[in-house]
Amino acid sequence: MADLSTTYLGLNLKNPLVPSSSPLCRDLGLLRQMEDSGAAAVVLHSLFEEQITSEGRPPSRRPSRLLAGYAENAAHFLDLPEYRAGPEVYLEHIIQAKAALSIPVIASLNGVSSGVWVNYARDIERAGADALELNMYFLPTDPGLRGDQVEDRYADLLVDIRRVVTIPLTVKLSPFFSSLPHMAQRLARAGARGLVLFNRFYQPDIDLERLSVRSRLTLSNSSDLLLPLRWIAILYGQIPADLALTSGVHTAADVMKGVLAGARITMLASELIENGVGRLSEILKDLQAWFLQHGYDSVAQIRGRLSQLSNAAPAAYERDQYLRTLAASFFLDSSSAPHPMPKG
Repeated sequence: MADLSTTYLGLNLKNPLVPSSSPLCRDLGLLRQMEDSGAAAVVLHSLFEEQITSEGRPPSRRPSRLLAGYAENAAHFLDLPEYRAGPEVYLEHIIQAKAALSIPVIASLNGVSSGVWVNYARDIERAGADALELNMYFLPTDPGLRGDQVEDRYADLLVDIRRVVTIPLTVKLSPFFSSLPHMAQRLARAGARGLVLFNRFYQPDIDLERLSVRSRLTLSNSSDLLLPLRWIAILYGQIPADLALTSGVHTAADVMKGVLAGARITMLASELIENGVGRLSEILKDLQAWFLQHGYDSVAQIRGRLSQLSNAAPAAYERDQYLRTLAASFFLDSSSAPHPMPKG
């Protein structure tokens, strides 16, 4: 059998399959099933900043213009019964998960401000989490807010947390930075040992009958893999941080594509929500079959082989591929391309 082992954030993992943060991870029984089905580690559901501040623990810093509109969103969020539990419940869940599982347990913090939220990072470490994923979910809507101010917020929050914990930190990124490679490098230098690509932003819909905005959850599919796949392939070997791929991982083929691009782990949630955590064992079986069929011995042997760094045609990940795709799909005649298309 092929050696599927990998490392992530300094943790030794038996394979690249890691269930990502989702409601499934609130259930201790499901966490045990994930481990039994082959999960190499788990990322717990998030502790949200709103759960902390709602308990009368105001942040030590006054909200800045960056957080305008955040308070009213939090009020709607806290109406959800499943998120009314305070941070102490979350810390107890970490303790129980560590006692029940033999695989690494990665906690998750979701927020955008410092202060008390940072202090809970220390509590998460004390509860026994093996690592901490920072899900910095912020959507700037103020036209007066500059891009560098948003980037500073991310980096400053990471530095604040890095000061108070010793466990590895990984940052779940958005794809919407003006220069994603620069931001990735900045976060790595600020203390991120890993980067998770990408956060999925759930988009609101409009109800035409009620003339209202409504929230809706849309699970991912394998086509959602393409955006993180491209950027992991570009960042591999350039950023001093472990890369994790999330969004669109549903099959063994998706996992292999992530590894070939340069991912150390591939994270999945929608597939497990839709088809059950037992899918993990099926995907692992298919992975072993792929390695046997293609004559490879280990994950380490193929990681990054199709990254931009290792690709004989690195332009495939840049604008050249955009033009070639258009030329091949009848929008452009190949003769109208601005320069000859390379082979491969």
